[in-house]
Amino acid sequence: MDGPPPGLPLVTGAALLYITITSLVYHLILVPHASSPFAMTGGPVTGWQAVTNQVLHTVTPIAAVIDWLFLTAPGRLRLRMAATWLLYPLTYLAVSLGRGELILPGTPGRYLYSFLDVERHGYKSVLGNALLLGLAFYALSVLLVALDHARPNLTRHRGKTGFRLQPPVG
Repeated sequence: MDGPPPGLPLVTGAALLYITITSLVYHLILVPHASSPFAMTGGPVTGWQAVTNQVLHTVTPIAAVIDWLFLTAPGRLRLRMAATWLLYPLTYLAVSLGRGELILPGTPGRYLYSFLDVERHGYKSVLGNALLLGLAFYALSVLLVALDHARPNLTRHRGKTGFRLQPPVG
């Protein structure tokens, strides 16, 4: 087979963008120990919650970037893919706001993230922040495409292992 299967770069780029967004939003906006008004909890998390937070928001994104750098050939991402990648965050926003409308006001956890809390911030503020985040996400997706075309090809220098499957003889 010559090149990746159709659609694979679209999925690879989307996954890389989403896990990068996850890490950046967590570390820049939602960090529990920060004085941010958007902090997810009232204080620092401990125990297994602290471990899982670090794995999800730090270790996994780093592993995804390493995978992208060392296990995928460069130059496969296209600028036209960037807008397509934003469909998921846009859908997530719509579902989150719709879910918040269906749950009774005052219910804890009505909005999954405090920066989406319409009851607290109002639609004008929430949608304004969502627009700014959306523009930042698009800029990040364009940056990923540019980096994909600028990075060296680290996949072509793999040595042969000496083990190859051969069709049966006979």
